[in-house]
Amino acid sequence: MVFKLQFGLVGDIFSVNIILASASPRRKQLLEAIIKDFDIVASCIDESEIKAETPILFAVKAAVAKARDVALKYKNSIVIGADTIVILDGKILGKPKSKEEAISMLESLSNTTHDVVTGLAVINSDGLNEQSGYEVAKVTMKELSREEILEYVKSGSPMDKAGSYGVQEIKDKFVKKIEGDYNNIVGLPVNLLIRFLSSLTGNQQSVD
Repeated sequence: MVFKLQFGLVGDIFSVNIILASASPRRKQLLEAIIKDFDIVASCIDESEIKAETPILFAVKAAVAKARDVALKYKNSIVIGADTIVILDGKILGKPKSKEEAISMLESLSNTTHDVVTGLAVINSDGLNEQSGYEVAKVTMKELSREEILEYVKSGSPMDKAGSYGVQEIKDKFVKKIEGDYNNIVGLPVNLLIRFLSSLTGNQQSVD
């Protein structure tokens, strides 16, 4: 199902520009499954400046900050912001700053169950009305050998991903079990996004 978003008074319908406030190719691919046309405008938010009492609240705050940053610059738009984090033993595992850190993260995730949280925010830039929340999924990793970890890190793939892995790349090899929304682990909880878009626009229309 592909969604076409419109709003306005009866007999005076205006199209809404959709903006994804993320340069993630994985989020772009997931959004393309439900929205035909949208723009990509990466936010300029420095996540290191975001303070939150819990990891989940951090993910939501980061998503809201990204969406607001872009919404302030583009009128007549619906802006989508998202932030995905990996949580192990109550601590956030973000994107690795070096190959050594990526190796360390993957070693810590080996043979454990951790949470993957994506904070999501959707904002109507004309009124700055917004919907925000989060989705949580659990991932159980197999026991990873040192050789498997080094080979994956050597590929360079972990370097732009929270927790140093992309589930779509290592699912069969590294992952033992997934509980929850797979799309959330990839980086965009699509079902939650559809609910937010429906609530925010008030008169969603769908087209095949």
